[in-house]
Amino acid sequence: MENKQNLQVIENLYNAFATGDMPTVLGSMHPDIEWNEAESNSLADGNPYIGPNAILEGVFARLGANHEYFGLKDIKIHGMNGNNVLATLRYDAKVNATGKAYNAQAAHLWTLNNEGKITAFQQYVDTKKLADAEK
Repeated sequence: MENKQNLQVIENLYNAFATGDMPTVLGSMHPDIEWNEAESNSLADGNPYIGPNAILEGVFARLGANHEYFGLKDIKIHGMNGNNVLATLRYDAKVNATGKAYNAQAAHLWTLNNEGKITAFQQYVDTKKLADAEK
């Protein structure tokens, strides 16, 4: 797939995530997607998550259950060589258990196949801010 089309796939994914459209988010993923949360992130305990259902249950459901709100802000999508797309963004969230809010810098590295399905995800995030909010 051309990089421009890959950029559109990732943009559509973020738009769907923002509106809570999980069928579209999960539908953009290859059945064997490999998803990795950043090292030291509490959600990294399931790395690698394989397949959309593992991601839904191990990442998205836990984010929803553990946060009063969790939003993605200032998303910038960058084309890269091959089938990779980089997104830089910020997490704007509040942890239920502590009542602490955080605004953390993050980057997402996406890999897509030639059919435009996401085959891999790697998160990079300020894990200290996340951990501090959970204490």
